[in-house]
Amino acid sequence: MKNSIKTISILLMMILFSNPNFAQTTSDYDKNTDFTKIKTYNFAGWEKNSDEILNDFDKKRITDALRNEFSARGMNLVASGGDVEITLYIVISRETSTTAYTNYNGSIGYYGGRRGWGRGYGGIGMSSTTTTFSENDYYKGTFVVDMYSNDSKELLWQGVITTVIKENPEKREKSIPKKVKKLMKKYPLKPVK
Repeated sequence: MKNSIKTISILLMMILFSNPNFAQTTSDYDKNTDFTKIKTYNFAGWEKNSDEILNDFDKKRITDALRNEFSARGMNLVASGGDVEITLYIVISRETSTTAYTNYNGSIGYYGGRRGWGRGYGGIGMSSTTTTFSENDYYKGTFVVDMYSNDSKELLWQGVITTVIKENPEKREKSIPKKVKKLMKKYPLKPVK
């Protein structure tokens, strides 16, 4: 029974972390701000040159995805002087996951007759234990979107998403907009239908 529970737990963890849509999102915002009054925004760029680790294609994928999400909420991009200013920040780190699997082989049991309890014995057979370790290197990215008021320069909204980065550019082309959409679900306004 314990081995079954361990096996199911390991399988669930593998499914959870191998899911391409898996991403942790958090958000916070100024509760006194009326987000329905925000009609225009401008990009102020990438904080601390964090975009230097991205190629031009991925930068465009990110800004296009954000533009689509803000547009769906009735906001228009302007070159400068919008109601709010958006800054972007990204950190990429190399991570290593370690997994271990222990295989228990052994015998403990009772032997009984065909009917009833019969005569039995308890025996402990030879047992062996084998533990296998494996390591997997991957890249984890944390992407932060900050929205500041252009008038007061105060932070109005912050969205943070942490996810595993896909090495294959074709997969990033699909996964970046999906993950930005997931992040924007935390924005105080829902898309206009």
